[in-house]
Amino acid sequence: MSTTLPSTPASPSPAYEPSAAQRAVIDRELAHSPKNYAPLPLVIDRGEGAWVWDVDGNRYLDCMAAYSAANFGHANERFLAAAKAQLERVTITSRALHATPLGPFLEALASLAGKELVLPMNTGAEANETAVKIARKWGYTVKGVAEGRAKVVAMRKNFHGRTTTMISMSDDPLARENYGPYTPGFELVDFGDVDQLRAAIDDDTVAVMLEPIQGEAGIIVPPDGYLQKVRELTRERNVLLVCDEVQTGLGRTGATFRHQAEGIEADLITVGKSLGAGIVPVSAVIGDSDVMGVLAPGTHGSTFGGNPMAAAIALAVCQELATGEPQERSRTLGERLHAGLARRVGSGVSEVRGMGLWAGVDIDPAYGSAKDICLGLLARGVLAKDTQARTIRFAPPFVVGADEIDLLLREFGAVLDARRP
Repeated sequence: MSTTLPSTPASPSPAYEPSAAQRAVIDRELAHSPKNYAPLPLVIDRGEGAWVWDVDGNRYLDCMAAYSAANFGHANERFLAAAKAQLERVTITSRALHATPLGPFLEALASLAGKELVLPMNTGAEANETAVKIARKWGYTVKGVAEGRAKVVAMRKNFHGRTTTMISMSDDPLARENYGPYTPGFELVDFGDVDQLRAAIDDDTVAVMLEPIQGEAGIIVPPDGYLQKVRELTRERNVLLVCDEVQTGLGRTGATFRHQAEGIEADLITVGKSLGAGIVPVSAVIGDSDVMGVLAPGTHGSTFGGNPMAAAIALAVCQELATGEPQERSRTLGERLHAGLARRVGSGVSEVRGMGLWAGVDIDPAYGSAKDICLGLLARGVLAKDTQARTIRFAPPFVVGADEIDLLLREFGAVLDARRP
């Protein structure tokens, strides 16, 4: 992989405009695509490591990593080798049969989490739906909640997916509007407020579900000690704690799982995104037999869940994480990233939040919107995406280097300086 970094231009770049070649590709896509996405006007043709190239051959530092699906970078040779080897053997069998890579993958992921059982699915939303189903069945068959009364308490501004059930536990008006009637059985409280959570839990509550750090909300880190108090409260009230680690897990915050870094254990853990190494979708629910043992044949499943191709790639991911190297890179390079971003507070930035190689940066409105800044970065060869009107998420792959972190900080500073009021 090339490590030669482009130099910073002497003066700020003009606003980004897609070329005619890119516009032709974009127009063809939009002609046959519903308008439920608002992507940056850039067409990616290939990727390697922390870099991607557009159809015109221009190179960009990828600080999005496909919302953490590409945590290990693009075209990672280890995972491509695992995929190619399995591709030549068998890719799909369904769970009506056993397949050779599945057992080793389940064992490896269970070991990483310190749990007994793993149920593989495909997407993060699927894993979260599965966790809700398991929690409800546990509530009825183990806790003794009356049929049809099981309640899950979740957090305002959460993001657990876009399925009908997941938006039923969301308060995002864009995600919910015109999609009712909604699935009942959910109550929302403010993230970080233990008193609200305590008041919401009743005898019908089967689970509390949360992201250890809220991603879509803008990388919202809870107050110190919050997760420990949630764990104490759920144990006291005989309620399951479900940690959605789809974005926070597998090294993104500098730890294998964010909740464990906070010194707690969850009853159910959901993971996804980078578990498939950016090659195939893989997700999973992880827990112990006292909770996940409520499942029986025919009660839940997925034709593609745990398919041999996915299992082979995910096994390689788990083996890489078992070395601890990705987590350490996320920790150390994350310190460099956060220190550099913090220096901009008061000069275009109002707040920086996050852990590891994951940062939410609130832009001073006097400098423009978060999308304005992202388009400025795009013109200077850096990919980042806004979330909410004021917040930019930076999430480069773990294979990024210190020089590339410095490039990101330099280009970010140049874009802000060019927009100084």
